[in-house]
Parts: sequence; structure tokens; C-alpha cells
Amino acid sequence: MMMKYKIIFCAVILITPVTFANLPPLDTLNSGVFTQSLKNLPDEFDNIEEIIFVQRGGYEDPHWYANIGYFCDNENDPAYTTGAQLCKLNLKTGKITIMLETAQGCIRDPKVHYDAEKIIFAWRKDGLRHYDLYEIDIDGSNIRQITSGPFDDYEPEYLPDGGIVFVSTRARRWVGCWMTQVGTIHRCDGDGKNIKMLSCNIEHDNTPSVLPNGQILYMRWEYVDRSQVEYHHLWTMNPDGTNQEIYYGNEVSWGVFLSCRPIPNDERVMGIYSPGHGHRDQYGWLSFFSRKYGPDDPRGLEHIIFPWGKGMLADPWPFSTETVLAAELGKSRLVFVTKNKNDAKYTPYAIYEIKNNDKKWLTQSPRPIMKRPRERIIPTRSDSASSTGMHILVDIYNSQNLKGIKRGEIKKLLIIEILPKPVNFSGGPDTLSWLGSFNLERILGTIPVESDGSAYFELPANRPIFYVALDENDLSCRRMQSFTCVRPGDTMACIGCHNSRNHSNTNAGGARRIKAIQRSPSKIKKIEGIAGVPDFMRDVQPVLNKYCIRCHNTEDRKGRLSLEGDMSVTYSISYYSLAIRSQIGDGRNGLGNQPPRSLGSSASALLRKLEGSHHNAKASREDWLKVWAWTEAAAPFCGTYGGLRNQKQQNTKAGVFANRAGGVLQKRCYSCHKPDGKGSSNRLVEAFDWDERRKFIDRPTGRHERLVLKDDPARYFSWNVLINATRPEKSAVLLAPLAKEAGGWEACPDVFKSKDDPGYKIMSAA
Repeated sequence: MMMKYKIIFCAVILITPVTFANLPPLDTLNSGVFTQSLKNLPDEFDNIEEIIFVQRGGYEDPHWYANIGYFCDNENDPAYTTGAQLCKLNLKTGKITIMLETAQGCIRDPKVHYDAEKIIFAWRKDGLRHYDLYEIDIDGSNIRQITSGPFDDYEPEYLPDGGIVFVSTRARRWVGCWMTQVGTIHRCDGDGKNIKMLSCNIEHDNTPSVLPNGQILYMRWEYVDRSQVEYHHLWTMNPDGTNQEIYYGNEVSWGVFLSCRPIPNDERVMGIYSPGHGHRDQYGWLSFFSRKYGPDDPRGLEHIIFPWGKGMLADPWPFSTETVLAAELGKSRLVFVTKNKNDAKYTPYAIYEIKNNDKKWLTQSPRPIMKRPRERIIPTRSDSASSTGMHILVDIYNSQNLKGIKRGEIKKLLIIEILPKPVNFSGGPDTLSWLGSFNLERILGTIPVESDGSAYFELPANRPIFYVALDENDLSCRRMQSFTCVRPGDTMACIGCHNSRNHSNTNAGGARRIKAIQRSPSKIKKIEGIAGVPDFMRDVQPVLNKYCIRCHNTEDRKGRLSLEGDMSVTYSISYYSLAIRSQIGDGRNGLGNQPPRSLGSSASALLRKLEGSHHNAKASREDWLKVWAWTEAAAPFCGTYGGLRNQKQQNTKAGVFANRAGGVLQKRCYSCHKPDGKGSSNRLVEAFDWDERRKFIDRPTGRHERLVLKDDPARYFSWNVLINATRPEKSAVLLAPLAKEAGGWEACPDVFKSKDDPGYKIMSAA
């Protein structure tokens, strides 16, 4: 169960509203200026007279993104903070000017225009629930609204073509693994008109900036068939949304790359590496990011660790590789960071700090007021009149991690769309999957791959799509574990899959012409007889009923396994049993870039059994395809987001039984099945400590990967197999301790001699 962090600060604000009298007064602000630091600013500040910044309340939710909208279980529980000021600091005089302030709203993300005459920022006005974009002249006059509507628009950045790129919740989707709304990359004209969604991500995009070549650099979080907490890295796109590709780190786990900007006269960018699954308020370690060695080479990431600790900074503005303006977390300071000449280490120097900070406000988003050249303007390639785009794959064999896959072995690409989450009831995957995918996937069909490894095909535009390479038997050779997107009317090309990008492709020009582009683009061929979005009970359980339950039922219990469709506390017993026995091949929410044939249909033990290898249980092609499609679509239990549990329901059904029967369990069961019995193979648990499990795994694992052991105790002692909610009298928790002559299994001897035992009656009634 995902535990929700309550917004204690916001709750206090709602009870005792902030007034202007509560805001830090001007004289208090001025007392926080470090005049000695201002006298010793690096040379890069010589032509800069003022900087802007925001000071505001901090967020309470620990996630870096949970700072807009509200929590899904209570629309009156906001994720945003309250109270803020947009300020200017004169570096020559030390004077602080409050340009704009709000008592019960908030101000965030100010950026200075190229001509240094205006500022764009996100403002949630007093009494409103959403951020809109506003501009203000540099002297504090002429405030004007740019965007409006029942959405959050934030993290804006000026574009060289006169437009604005920003993050917005206009796509109307929710975080798959948490309780808040999703923001993705959008753009609009300079006056707020012509708003367009550029990113089709179903999770968060954040902190866009512009590279010298005119592309947008941004953080993209995604978890396609992999862990939800490990992959949030740098991507680029053109200002019209075309040419979306990895910049750095899509296979680098355990860090969030935020607020990255180009460094003048250097090929690297500088930004924040927010460790792990990220830090609230987007703080982290100041770092360099380079794609010189390839998009995933560890040499491309260099942390700047300060002598005074982990260096938790935010919102850096690099003047050079040696001088940076930033916000510091520990004491709510603005700092400049400079490289020491004697030891080449970096040291922060405070230039401003909030004094008497009893409200625990933060300083954020320092930006110099300075003119700067516009970046290159990239011509538009997208055509909004079209509903499709094209993709050219030059050579699928020009790919990393294809060991064991021979040239010519891949015959098709399976095209799958990841579906956004339009409703939300909790921060977990129940009942979509048992600790597997948080997302639903829709199978669109297949396209052919030529003998030279090339493919040319049409895709629906503006949808998150990924591919599965299939062999001649329709078994998965390799899954993408990321997604791509084509823009309307555009043609996208790639030379291979997960390639290093440090060498040319082997299937271009001269004698070796690319076969696929010698013909018209392939249309996606629909697969007959399968559901686009599979559902276990609708599509798979009937197949189990036909081929499996004659042996694997409650009565015969072959292999101590029932594959009947009875429901347990959250899932059907059959679904949970297949998952905990590693019969599916869905990856269990682990690391990315998995080896060939380790995910999907090639890794499915259930499909192998249905091919006749298991006691002649050979399924028809029609039935096999249903299970195949379900496997390739991430093996969901429930095929609709409407099946998600709400926060209060998510983990309570088993708790109800344990509470009602707790006394009996304590006296009659826990002497053997100890809930806290470390190392015990028969404890009554759903899952035990991940670190304890990890000792038995001989491969790299994700930090939050749902590890399943070869002979996992949960296959016998989870509430999801012990309780039968459809036929309670068939519950294993009742039959296992009941004597055979009384109709039980007597797997636990000398517990219940008959159904008249008071303990049995209490457990049965529970």
C-alpha cells in the first residue's frame, strides 16, 4: 500500500489563513543580504545589476512533482503551498524589492525574457486552485495574464520563435503510482493563444529549457515495463514537438534530472540530480550532464559535491562551468557557486538568506536580469491537419542488448499503446496488477520487418507507443521498455533500438539500400480474435477453465495450486497464483533494458504449458492468442482504470479477516506461521522484506522491484491464496487446519478436529 503524506502545512494554512501581515516584512528581507558576498561576486556578475527570485512556502509531499492540484482521495486537500513573493535583489546596493506578493495563493517559476524587459511566471491567485501564466514588466508594472482555464500551467520558458513552452495538466491524466495530477510539455504563442500539447507522456515532464540548437531540453519520467521510481531523465524535442529523443540517462537508474540548462561555451548542460526518486521542491546535487560518450554512459554524469555536505541546491543558472547562481535548501538561501582555483573544488557563497524564517519559507528560481541571444529557430515539421505520422526503422539489429538474436530472426513489430490514467483512486496498482505494471497497454497490431532489419510504417499521432520485436512464432525477442511518439504529419527515423549513437548505422547508402522505404509505409495490421486491452477474468480465466482446472482446483490441489476463478481479497486466486509462481513473464516492475526473451511471451511459463508441454494441455490457436495478447499487454488483472481501489480500500480486506480472527490466529496459527518470522518459509505474509529477498536473487535488481523467489512463501501463505471470497467455505485458511474426516486438508495437524471447534467457527464467520 502506498502511504499518503498528509499536507500538514497546508492544513494549518486552511485553518489559520495567511495574511499580508504574516509575510516577512521588507526590513527583515533586507537584513538577510550578505553584503560581503555582494562585494566579492565573480567576474561573470560584472554586468548584472539585479536578479529576480521567488520566496514561498515549501511543499510537504516528498515527491518532486506533487506540488499542483489536489490529492485524488480528497479534492479539498491541495498539494500546492500557500503564500509567496516575487522579488528583485539589487547586487550593487543590496536592496530587496517585492514586485508581487500573494497571501493565500502562490508564485513560482519566474523566467526573464531575452530582451530583459519582462518576466514570465506561474501565479495561483488568492482563492483560486490553479496556476496560470502571467507576465510582468521588469519594473513591476503592466501585469498581464497569458493562459487561463481549469488547469495548472507552470514551469514556463521563453522560446526563440516568440512562443512559450510550459508544463500543464491540460492532458487530464493522473500519476500512475501516486495520487496527484500529471503535467506534460505544452506550448503557446507569446500572447497565450494557440495552445498545443507537445508531449504525449502519461507521466510527468518537468523543467523545460532551450538548448543552443533550438531544441527543448526537459525531464521525462516514464516506466514502461519497468520500475516506477528509477527512470526520470533528460530528453529533447523540437519546439513543435517533433524529434523526441533521449538526451541522457534513459537507462541510468535512481535519480531525477531537473532544471538542466546549457552552459555557455561548453557541450555539457548543468542541472540538478535529485537523488533516488527525487526530493520535494526539486532540490538535489549540482551536476554536469554530457551526451558526448552516448546517452547512457556513466561518464556523462558528474556530480559537484560541496565540502559542506551533499550540496542540496535547486534552480541553477550557469554563467560558466565555474560559476553558478542557485537556491540552497538548508537555510533558504540564494548562493553563487564558484570553482576554487587552488583545489578545483566548488564552494557556495551566500548572497541572501530569509531571516527570522519561522514560516520555513524557501528561496527559489534565482535568475539574472540580463539580455541574452536567442537560440536557433527550428522550422515546424508537424502538420496539425494530419492524424498520423511515419516511422522509419533503419536496422533493428543495429541495437544494444540483442545477444542471441540472429539477423533475420525478427519478423514483425508488435505495436502497443500505453494508456494514460484518466481517473485516480489511490497511489497503487491494485487491481490493475499485483505489484506489476501501473499502466494499461493496448495492442494496436503488427507491422512487418524486412529481411535487412528495416521497417517503414504509419502510426497514430500524439500517442505513447512502444514496440515488441516478434519472431516467426509471434514470440517476443525484445521489448522496448520505453515509448516513442510521432507528431501529426511528421516522419521520424531511428537507426536501431537502444543503440549507442556513437557509430553510424550498417544499413544505409550505397549497395545496401533500405528495403522498407522502397515501398509505401505499412499500415498496422489488427490481430483478430484478441482484445485490445486484455482483462484476466474475461480473456484468460475461460482458457484456464478449459485446460487447467481439471487438475488445479480446490478439491484436487495438484501442485498445491488452484486455478479456478474464485476471488480472494484483491484478485482472483488464479491470477495471484500465476504471478507469485512466476508463470507470466511480465517483469515484476524491475530494471530497464532487460535481455532478449526475458520479458513477455518468450518468458511466459504459462504459454509454454499451453503449447502442450504440461500434461498435454495444448490450447487451440484462438485460446493461445488470448493468453499471448494478455501477456504482451503487461498481464493486467483488471483491464480498466475503473477497477483501481481507492486509498481506504487498497489493503483492508485481508486486514478485516485478521482483525476479526486475530485471537484464533494468535493462539492456533502463529506458533508455526509467525508473521515476523524472518527466514521462515511458512510465515503468514504477502511478501517479506525486499532486502531479505534480494539475498536469494543472483541478478541486478531495482531498488523497489517486486522480487519473487523460486519457491516463494507467499505462494502458499499470502491472504490472496488463503482467503476465498467467492466460496468462503473453500478458503485455504479454513481447510488447511481442518481434519480430513471433517472435510479439510489436515495440512496443519491437530488444529481443528471438526467444524464445531469454537476457533473454526470464529474464523469461518470472519
